[in-house]
Amino acid sequence: MQRRRAVLVAPASDDRKARKALASIADEVVLDLEDAVTPANKDSARAAAADLVAEFGADRAISLRVNAIDTPWAAADLAACAQMPTLTSVVLPKADSPADLRSADEQLGRAPVRLQALLESPRGIRDAGAICAATNRLDAVLIGYADLAASLGRSSGLPMQTWHVVQDSVLLAARAAGVDVIDGPHLTIADDDTFRDAKRWVRDLGFDGTWVIHPAQLQSAIEIFTPDAAAVEDARRVLDALEKAAAAGAGAAELDGRMLDEALAVSARRVLAKGAE
Repeated sequence: MQRRRAVLVAPASDDRKARKALASIADEVVLDLEDAVTPANKDSARAAAADLVAEFGADRAISLRVNAIDTPWAAADLAACAQMPTLTSVVLPKADSPADLRSADEQLGRAPVRLQALLESPRGIRDAGAICAATNRLDAVLIGYADLAASLGRSSGLPMQTWHVVQDSVLLAARAAGVDVIDGPHLTIADDDTFRDAKRWVRDLGFDGTWVIHPAQLQSAIEIFTPDAAAVEDARRVLDALEKAAAAGAGAAELDGRMLDEALAVSARRVLAKGAE
């Protein structure tokens, strides 16, 4: 599965910004056909995105955020995505129901492209469990704080801890469905303590990565969501101890005073997956 520690979003309609994003250290680049593109430019942005995917998609992870499923542009967006063999995934915004995911899945047909769901409404958060389980094409689920805050009547600039209930509900839904959970972008462009503290918060909750809206934030995001050398070494030792115990016919193992079991093995494998180069 595609690693998404730091995902950079860029407008498909701005060739300079899109190419700068594609040349960055981001694990994945999301070319935006939705909020960053005016209605008059939807068709030209879609064509530009197709050209960029054809040029760069074989060598780096590129996804497209299409327009919401109930908009006039969604069908054309999804039809175009289905014709891009090197496109990593489609990000479906304003995913409010399992039906939205199933509709996108059906329109993508037999194309190998994956799906990501952007939850940014009270209904989407409420039904996160059903949305995450709607299709086997789904790889990741994300939280869109700006639209969600507007729907709730809440300031979008509040501390990340304000969103704890939402974050935990989406995390549980994603883990139950076996998909990644990615944090939405911090709505500032600075790589400052506020940004880093917010991302450490969601990392410690269990999130796999984050979207960013400016290249300046990429390095910090990658560092925050990459396990350090000590954590990677410990994970290797946990798996090695469990493997040796299994070979000896033991159901559990002990390491450094800890009793090891399959639950710790799951955690260790996740650490190694996040730390892999």
